[in-house]
Formats: sequence, structure tokens, C-alpha cells
Amino acid sequence: MDHGAQQHQQHHPMEQQQQSYHQQHPAMMRLYEVQKEVQSLGSAVCTFSGLQHDRDYKRIERELTRLLLEVDKVDTEGKPELQGARKRAAQEVEGLLRYLEENATHPSRIAIEDLSNEARQLVDDRVVAPQRSGGVAEINDELVEALQEMILRLTQVKTEGRVPLRKARYRALTRMCAVQDVVEGRTQQQTLSLPLSGETHEAVNLINQVMVKVSVARSQLVALLMGLSGRDSCAHLSRILTEMQVELDALDVSGNAAIRNYRKQVVEEINGLLKHLDLEGEGEDTRRYDLGQNNSIREIEAVRAHVFHLREGVLRHCMMGDVSFRPKAELQSLLTHLDQVDTAKNPCIREARRRAVVEVQAIITFLDLREALARRQPGTEHPAHRAVWLVLGSLSDLQAQALGFDGKRVEKSYMMLEELLTKQLLALDAVDPQGDETTKMARKQAVKFAQNILNYLDMKTDGWEY
Repeated sequence: MDHGAQQHQQHHPMEQQQQSYHQQHPAMMRLYEVQKEVQSLGSAVCTFSGLQHDRDYKRIERELTRLLLEVDKVDTEGKPELQGARKRAAQEVEGLLRYLEENATHPSRIAIEDLSNEARQLVDDRVVAPQRSGGVAEINDELVEALQEMILRLTQVKTEGRVPLRKARYRALTRMCAVQDVVEGRTQQQTLSLPLSGETHEAVNLINQVMVKVSVARSQLVALLMGLSGRDSCAHLSRILTEMQVELDALDVSGNAAIRNYRKQVVEEINGLLKHLDLEGEGEDTRRYDLGQNNSIREIEAVRAHVFHLREGVLRHCMMGDVSFRPKAELQSLLTHLDQVDTAKNPCIREARRRAVVEVQAIITFLDLREALARRQPGTEHPAHRAVWLVLGSLSDLQAQALGFDGKRVEKSYMMLEELLTKQLLALDAVDPQGDETTKMARKQAVKFAQNILNYLDMKTDGWEY
């Protein structure tokens, strides 16, 4: 260390006294107090997943604005050290205010809210409103499919790794999935040849009465999950359902197997509703909405890492003209592994698994086409079929590029690849089978193959995240 550096490190006693003086200065002490309050609000800002009109947003914003004014009021007496400390404190508060606003107004947060509102309107029109007006809830396969489509769209919303956006998406998904589960459960119930006749046993009348209450409770639960219930609470509905269970347990079924089964069925439906009533605190636990910590996701990621190495090996051997490296058995075992991954009905985990399956299947189809091209006997083909084979040869080379592509959609190489694939589709469209059935089938398969490559390339570059 040179002499200048030593001098820089050794503080003059007067300088040390000055530093200590500034740390004890009333202005600095006040800034320390404000900083403690800022830190306590920091975690609330970083996990807030609501919108600007929410009560919690206004409370946090109000507290941060107050602290900013407190910092501004600190008298630095013109001392540079104190001015610097005050400026840093103000920047910290301003940063939190900015982060709070950015997340609450982020396009992805708005997209989550729009989808939630769309689902809320659908459920209100079909289930909640009819039940409240004394009518019958319109529960059918169409409703289930509409909910499933909205859930799928919700999984596609990008969160950019931001905790508040992940949390908002997770909370919306859990509620929509719960409603779908309740609705699907009810659809199955409607197909059963129950309730039994009241003449069979006096207990049947009582079970029938409970069934009516369960039907009302179901609509109340759906309303709660979708934020359509102003008065009811999860705790209140839980008490009502538990009282129904007690009522059913007290029934004397006198050894009648049919009535016992009927009671069991109603008890199971009540249990099915109760399991969805713990959602009020859902999403507060980071492990739930940060799926990077989820064991199933880790399992999928381990498979994807294996797939990556196999893909690199396949492409490397193909570049050298070596077609002997065909790890198809290994790839098939990875598909079996993915099929056994527990998704826990989580649509994001399901989508992550689906994508991993597509990655494996892309390599298998690439190897299959390579083998088919190697086995081809050109001399025996119909002229139109030969034209299809020429396109398939080009598609095989383009798929190799798609498998190895690791860029973004804005890149020139992506646009060129997409354009070349589209040209191959046009070339297939121009093929005239001339009545040859084999050529017709081959062209149809080649079109599907080209579209699959485009879809794969699209999936690789859509920026999806779990």
C-alpha cells in the first residue's frame, strides 16, 4: 500500500471527532428515526399486490408521504454531511413510493385485474345472481370451460419476477381455480339419481333439507371467492357448513345402506366446500406464490436441464453428419417422468410441465424426421411426393436452427427463421398431389410439422415464466 493510501485510511483525530459529532447531531438522530420507519414500511411496499384505489395502498402512500415531509423538515444547518444524509433518506422514500406506484399500475397488474373482473362478471351472471333472486344457478360444462380459458390466460400474464405481481397473479389463480373446482363438483352432483324419496326413511327428509342449505352455501362460497359477497365472511360460512355436518352426524340411518351412502355423499360435498375456505390468508406465504421454490417446479427444471444437454448433443452430432446419436429411449423416459410430476392442480405448474413436454417432443420429432430422410428411397416416389420430401429436408435443417435458437423475437435471426418457415408452408401449399393419396397425407403431415416448429419457436421466445 502506498503512502497516499495509508494517509487516506488514517483519519485525523479532528476528523473523527467531527464524524462522531455529526452522528450525535439532532438532525442525524431524527434521520435515523425516520429511516427505521422507512425500513418497517419497506417490506409492506415490496409485498403489496393491490391497486391504487385499495385502502392499503392509500395507507402506505400516506405514511411514505408523511416520512418524506419529515425528512424535508430536518434542519441540516447547511452542513454538507447532514445535507448528504438527508438527500439519501429522501431518495430512499421516493424510491419506495415509485416502486409502490409502478406495481399497482403495471400493465400486467391491470391485466390480472381485468381477467379477475371478467371471471367475476361471468360467475355473478351464471351462479350468484340467479341464486340470490330465487332462481337456479346456470352451472354447466360451458361455464367450466369458460373459467378454464380465463385461468389459462391468467397463467400467461408476465410478472417480470416482481413479487407483488407474482402474488397478485397467484391470488387470482387460486380463487378462480377454487371456483372452477366448486362448479365442477356441482356439475357432477347434478348427474346423480339423488336425492332419494322422502318415503324411504324419515332421515331422508332431513338430508334433503341439508342439501338445499348446501346448494345455498355453494353459491355463497363462490360469491366469497370472487369478491361478490359484501356481508358474508369465510369464518361465518365455515360455521354454517360445520353445523350442517353435526346435523348429519346426529341422524339415525338405522342400518339402511342407501341412506348411509346418501348422507356420506352430502358430507363429502360439505368437506369439498370447507377446503376452499382458508383462502383469506392465501398468498401471504412466499413459498406459495414464488414457484421457484416449489418442488414440482424444481423437478421440471431438472428435467429441462437434462433435455438441454441431450439437445446440445443431438445438434452437435447432426452438424458433424453423425446420425448414430439417437437418445430417444432417454427422451421417452423423461416424458414419463414429466407425466408423473404432481401439479397439485396449479395451472402455472401444469403450464410449466406442458412446455417441458413440448421441448422433449421437439427433439423426438427432429430425430424421427432425420431417420425418415436417411431411409428415403428417391427413385420410387411420385413426382409430387418428391416435392414434399424436398420441403421436409429444408424443414429438418430449419428445425435444427429452431432447437438451437436462444435469442429474442426482435433479433434478425429470429425474423429470418420465421420467414423461412413460412416460405416452406407456402411451398407445401403449392404442391399439387395430382390425386396421389400418399402425397396428400405426406403434405398434410409436413404442414403440421412446419406449424409445430413455428409454435415451438413462438413458445421459446414468448417470455413466459411460472
